Amino acid sequence: MTEVLVISISNPILIGIYKNENLIKEYKLEGKTSDLLPQLFEKILKEYDIDRLNYVNTPGSYMAIKVSYVFLKTVSITKNIELRACSGFEFNENSPIKALGKKYFIQDENEIKVDFLEKDCIIRDFELPKSIDKINFNKQTLPIYNLPAV
Repeated sequence: MTEVLVISISNPILIGIYKNENLIKEYKLEGKTSDLLPQLFEKILKEYDIDRLNYVNTPGSYMAIKVSYVFLKTVSITKNIELRACSGFEFNENSPIKALGKKYFIQDENEIKVDFLEKDCIIRDFELPKSIDKINFNKQTLPIYNLPAV
């Protein structure tokens, strides 16, 4: 089984190709999700027979999440490929994720809150895992925004 994992909630955008849940190809791209995904997926879909698409649907850049969802959902429907989603905390060792201004998304057990960082808090970069067998993917793929209305 060949799968694609898209982490577009920060720069660089990370895209991994997985064969039998193990990473075989990695892309790190700087730029806008709306510009990068169509170009790269044109190449990926020609080179690989994709069985499943996976993406991060929370928390992070709302625009990147929306663009990724619409693009990947369209590919999923038109190519009849399964789409799954998961939390960005799966790929940065559960460290805070940039929200608005100086605030960050912080996962506290199963709750995500938005707050300022404590002085000694460590922010980790996102990384594509070598294997996705232990990632908590789910079939609820709609974007989850986590911020209260303004």
